[in-house]
Amino acid sequence: QVQLVESGGGLVQAGGSLRLSCAASGTIFGIKIMGWYRQAQGKQRELVAYIDSGGISDYVDSVKGRFTISRDNAMNTVYLQMNSLKPEDTAAYYCYADVRATLDMRFMDYWGKGTLVTVSP
Repeated sequence: QVQLVESGGGLVQAGGSLRLSCAASGTIFGIKIMGWYRQAQGKQRELVAYIDSGGISDYVDSVKGRFTISRDNAMNTVYLQMNSLKPEDTAAYYCYADVRATLDMRFMDYWGKGTLVTVSP
């Protein structure tokens, strides 16, 4: 069983910063991709950023230059540093990971329960 636990959400003023963390635990043989989605109220969930095991990353256009995703492979942890936050960044942020639990299992997606980020004007 694999679990993802996020932390670091909260309330911040526009222009401020937050750092989200997500730690994967349980039976883990390897993790291919880790990343973050977000879902604002009344909107569809969107991919914010992802990073692979080699450090290659990508971002949705709306956060490029403001958010940075990083990863600690030894700790099975992914981070999202969010700077210059805007009210439109307000959303629930969900961590996900593409995990192979054992060598004889295929990769499967796992999700955290989400952490709320609120950016006030």
